[in-house]
Amino acid sequence: MAFLGTLCLILVLTTLAGNLANRLGVPAVIGELLVGIIVGPALLNWVQLNSLVSLFADIGVVILMFLGGLESNLQLLMKYLRPAIVVATSGVIFPVTLMGLTSWWWGFTPLESLFIGVIFSATSVSISVAVLKEYHALTTREGATILGAAVADDIIGVVLLSLMISLLASQGIETAGSQPALALVLVEQVAFFGGTYILVKWVAPYLMHLSERLVMASSVTIMSMVICLGMAWIANLVGLSGAIGAFFAGIAVAHTPYRAVLADHVEPLGNAIFIPVFFVSVGLNMTLNHLADNLGIIAILTVLACVTKLIGCGLGARLSGFTMGSSTVIGTGMIARGEMGLITAQIGHQAGLLGGSDYSAMILVIILATVIAPLLLKQALKHMPEGQLEQAV
Repeated sequence: MAFLGTLCLILVLTTLAGNLANRLGVPAVIGELLVGIIVGPALLNWVQLNSLVSLFADIGVVILMFLGGLESNLQLLMKYLRPAIVVATSGVIFPVTLMGLTSWWWGFTPLESLFIGVIFSATSVSISVAVLKEYHALTTREGATILGAAVADDIIGVVLLSLMISLLASQGIETAGSQPALALVLVEQVAFFGGTYILVKWVAPYLMHLSERLVMASSVTIMSMVICLGMAWIANLVGLSGAIGAFFAGIAVAHTPYRAVLADHVEPLGNAIFIPVFFVSVGLNMTLNHLADNLGIIAILTVLACVTKLIGCGLGARLSGFTMGSSTVIGTGMIARGEMGLITAQIGHQAGLLGGSDYSAMILVIILATVIAPLLLKQALKHMPEGQLEQAV
């Protein structure tokens, strides 16, 4: 029951912070992220990231990405698949190379430097999705490219993480837990995307039609949640982010006649409880331990975390034929880091590759980049020429 008090505090503060952020012309998610930093271990220490907060946060990101899938256009995603792959690839090469070299120059060993580069290679677009939804840019060509690149980025991140684990093992460094072979992981992920096609084409329409025939209140909404949570669980099983599974579940359900009804039912559920907890949980990861000792590397890596994705993904977009303004939107939309970076950093910490102070510094950089990302994305969207974002229909 104590958690109910914590949940009540989070909901009150995120509502007030979101309202203030909107009045100041700042994305509401910024206010919610700052609530986590203020009430968490970094400052007031009123709320800790315990198992219940983490559980609600995990459900929040799943619902957020499900809503993103509901509002997405599958044909548009397929149309911009090639530029999405180019954007994801260039957006991985730049941070791995530049952040790795910078870490080596700062005094980290070559293996530690490579690991730091891999930590910041993966994007988490959950927060970018919230900003794109807020500015009605999710179904534009820029939004489709960002979402497609996020899927490709997640796969590349899993491959890099598997390679790093293999490299650590070859150096005699143990990592926590057993890790499946890379080939098996890739086969499982190919099977996942094959199963996703079957879900979109046949399974989801059948299940949604069946649910409508059930004599049960909210049966259509319940069935959509079953598909959403089930896909998130399966995606996690094959080494992908659960958010990716939820996103494709949203796309699958969107291609049924129940899209508008579900948006009206699921969005209030997510925004009322789970999604605010997700944004707060990002801030709860921040601590100020050893801040003074690592201020230099934190500042440098935070700048590079933003710049390498902005330039890397932006360059990939330019090479794919996007305008400079559109490339900037895509680059800023790929800046936020998330669960893959946190998982990679945790593996490095457990393996003894990143000491306590270095691990705290990497977590802080991930959070700072995630807080900065929506601000930059908002500015990039504001500077787009009038009407240009609507050209993707």
